[in-house]
Amino acid sequence: MKFTTKCGDLLDALNTVKGAVPSKSTLPILECILFEQEDDALRLSATDLEISIVRKLPVQFETNGTPEANTVAVPAKRLTDTLRALPADMPIDFSTDADFEIRMDTDQGHYKMVGHDGDDYPELPEISGKHEITTEGNLLRRAIDKTSFAVSKDALRPAMMGVYFQVGTDETKAVATDGHRLVKLVLPTLTAAEEVNFIVPEKATKLAGRVVEDDEICTLAVDEGHVSFEFGNSRVLARLIDETYPNYQAVIPKENEKRLTINREDMLNAVRRVGLYSSSMTNQIRLQISGDSVTISAEDVERSSEAEEVVKCDYDSDDMEIGFNSEYLTEVLSNVTSEEVVFQLSSPNRAGIVVPVDQEDDEDILMLIMPVMLKSYA
Repeated sequence: MKFTTKCGDLLDALNTVKGAVPSKSTLPILECILFEQEDDALRLSATDLEISIVRKLPVQFETNGTPEANTVAVPAKRLTDTLRALPADMPIDFSTDADFEIRMDTDQGHYKMVGHDGDDYPELPEISGKHEITTEGNLLRRAIDKTSFAVSKDALRPAMMGVYFQVGTDETKAVATDGHRLVKLVLPTLTAAEEVNFIVPEKATKLAGRVVEDDEICTLAVDEGHVSFEFGNSRVLARLIDETYPNYQAVIPKENEKRLTINREDMLNAVRRVGLYSSSMTNQIRLQISGDSVTISAEDVERSSEAEEVVKCDYDSDDMEIGFNSEYLTEVLSNVTSEEVVFQLSSPNRAGIVVPVDQEDDEDILMLIMPVMLKSYA
């Protein structure tokens, strides 16, 4: 295989697929990126056996009289580090011989490394395409960005370690929860011919969100065990989480009649500042809601520190005191775009709901956050 391209173009393609390259693996070949010729394009593939990414890059091939192009697995880190250190617009000649010795030539010099036989690289899964959904890239990115932060990291609850997609004929719900926070995003414009539910691992959703462009059309293909996100010259494939997602609807309270309306940015900044003075073990902050203001306070007895801020709000129910984890509340408020948000509350020991006052076009988002017990009512 021999081809010519620009360093920047090749590096950009490598940056797309390297997200699937494991940093350490018992199979050294997985720490490589597979180079294959596919018509007039270079096909780059990477996998950790759970998630795979493929990217096609148009390049100028030279046959050198050989009837077929061979494939080679190239060490990912050394190659990307080399290209990153070269000017982006510099042409580079890439070649490999029958012994899988790789040579790269530029105007500044040449570089050699040893690759692996591409035939030894694990085969990527084939998606049967039992269900196919077409959507806009910006819609998919929004679904991922607004839910993935709430995915659980607890390996004992594998079903919650991904984003749950409920794709229907009239709308799609994307849900994520870790037991402390929950996000439900309803997308009326994302539909399919048949209903299909599946759980995508968090890493796969984030990689897909990083690759997709807002103006691209994305095709989701789902079969019994895998999902693929295909857009432009890139494709992300992942093994689905084969678990039953918990009944999240059962934990969303329906009788939270106390409504607190507040400026999102004012609340977010106050929570961030006061949270710096909370206990490093619990990150607990206290919200004292009364009349037209909410007092946000925290203390850390071990470090003899405390903080308190008052934020104006609109609240017409009984006075109330409730505690939250400052980090969880910060993430919830950070993933709402409305100028104002509404806290729907009931009692200090029941989950609070956060919704934007103004929902974005073509979406309906609801966030839930569990309270933490305060000494005053524990």
